[in-house]
Amino acid sequence: QVQLVESGGGSVQAGGSLRLSCAVSGYTSSFYCMGWFRRGPGKEREGVGFIHSDGRTGSADSVKGRFTISRDIAKNTLYLQMNSLKPEDTAMYYCAADQIRCGSLHPDNFNYWGQGTQVTVSS
Repeated sequence: QVQLVESGGGSVQAGGSLRLSCAVSGYTSSFYCMGWFRRGPGKEREGVGFIHSDGRTGSADSVKGRFTISRDIAKNTLYLQMNSLKPEDTAMYYCAADQIRCGSLHPDNFNYWGQGTQVTVSS
């Protein structure tokens, strides 16, 4: 059974940093595409960024220059380095993965999802 388990969330003041991790288990290969999504209070789910198996990335305009997505293929782990955090970044952050499609932040393009980790940014 494939599992994606996020960690690294927490509470931080505006301007601070956090690093989220997503560990994959139950999948012997590496996913073609992995991504991060978030859902803030009273908001719809929003794509944050994705990364191909070859390292190419894409990200939402709202996080460009502040968030960096990366992955360790050998460890089958996805990361999200978040710097210069703002109160509007407060959300539950979800890891997602897909074997076939990549290049879009549409949630329908991802078949596997984690349970999420909470990030709270105070002003």
